[in-house]
Amino acid sequence: MVTTAMASETPGTSAVPFSSASAAGDTGAALVAKLGTARTAGSWIGADGKPVVAVTDERAAAAVRQAGAEPKMVSHSMNELKAATATLRAAPRVAGTAWAVDYRTNRVMVEADSTVSAAHWSDLSRVAAGIGSYVRMQRSSGTFTPRLNGAQPILSTGGRCSAGFNVTNGTTDFILTAGHCGPANTIWFDEGQGSNTQLGTTINTQFPGNDFSLIQYANGKAGDNADVVAIGNGQGVHITGAADPTVGQKVFRSGSTSGLHDGTVTALNATVNYPEGTVTGLIQTNVCAEPGDSGGPLFSEGIALGVTSGGSGDCTAGGVTFFQPVTRAMAALNVQLIVSKQAATGTGASAAPSTSATHSAIAPNGASPGSAASVGTSQDTSLVARLTDTRNVGPGLLVIGGSLIALVGTRFIRAEQDRKAYQRYYSATWG
Repeated sequence: MVTTAMASETPGTSAVPFSSASAAGDTGAALVAKLGTARTAGSWIGADGKPVVAVTDERAAAAVRQAGAEPKMVSHSMNELKAATATLRAAPRVAGTAWAVDYRTNRVMVEADSTVSAAHWSDLSRVAAGIGSYVRMQRSSGTFTPRLNGAQPILSTGGRCSAGFNVTNGTTDFILTAGHCGPANTIWFDEGQGSNTQLGTTINTQFPGNDFSLIQYANGKAGDNADVVAIGNGQGVHITGAADPTVGQKVFRSGSTSGLHDGTVTALNATVNYPEGTVTGLIQTNVCAEPGDSGGPLFSEGIALGVTSGGSGDCTAGGVTFFQPVTRAMAALNVQLIVSKQAATGTGASAAPSTSATHSAIAPNGASPGSAASVGTSQDTSLVARLTDTRNVGPGLLVIGGSLIALVGTRFIRAEQDRKAYQRYYSATWG
């Protein structure tokens, strides 16, 4: 989750629109856009931090070299690769399968988890063979599932989830999180305050198809440290903007189950066939995640990239994790990311993000989560805290306070039992 306190927005935060994935200049994405998808097949960041562009002819390769990037000659254009994924999408849907374009190998990779039957595997293999040898099939031992819970947990009657990033429409503040966390009108509570503080209500959700939702804060404001992503041990990083990632980029994910982990972006525009339905346009990574990490933030160098959707594996054996791009979600919801005023104005220690910070300027092994921040706790203004403060109440109110504590305690125990039951269920289906 991004915030620590849930009271009121401080003067130190503001909002900025997300930044485009295309840098001002000849980045890999800009070159692909300039040359066209008939002559290119994607771009990625090389080990030296420079953009690599897949091209299909020598003239395109020369243009890439002239722009200071590295060309790689490939056999299949992006148009061919997209046509392959369209054919896969048109085939009968099989839950437990996923596919994405691997720019670096110039292939479409199709993966099936342990729930896919031999018959369905055979059917899908025939579809892949009909497309061409550049479609590769592979099986995994895990199970593709949406991942409930996440970093800085929030609680509803349906289970736990995680806030991803704080966003605003200029008047009201919201939490951007995963769509599978709950339907519209789901009421959320701040687990950090004993589940007795109503946090907000889901007002917009898209899942399947996409995987994002918007939770409106009960008091309309995100609170202190709204621009900070918690990464554990009382630490966090400042979020200064949002962008689309690049294949090969080093990224970081925070979640309440497994904490902070890093990896790289392996594909974009991935499609996953969850048991609940198909989600498209996802970011595919090799960052590990576990049940309890869903909805949590994906970021790099202080730039918001996505919220955790689902995947397979765990943080012991590794696995694959998919993320909903934040730029796509914010555009659909017509909201902006909340960042520090320094980032919004480009002054102070936290300067406005540059596109180079998330793309070709930083080698993958040199990237970091972002600038450090201390995750503090705001003053507890809950009803229970005020009733039990002897400086503010008389002996008579203490009796009432004790009764309320017992009531809230009973509610919390029931909520905690529900939370553990949901976690056991999702752990059992994780694979």
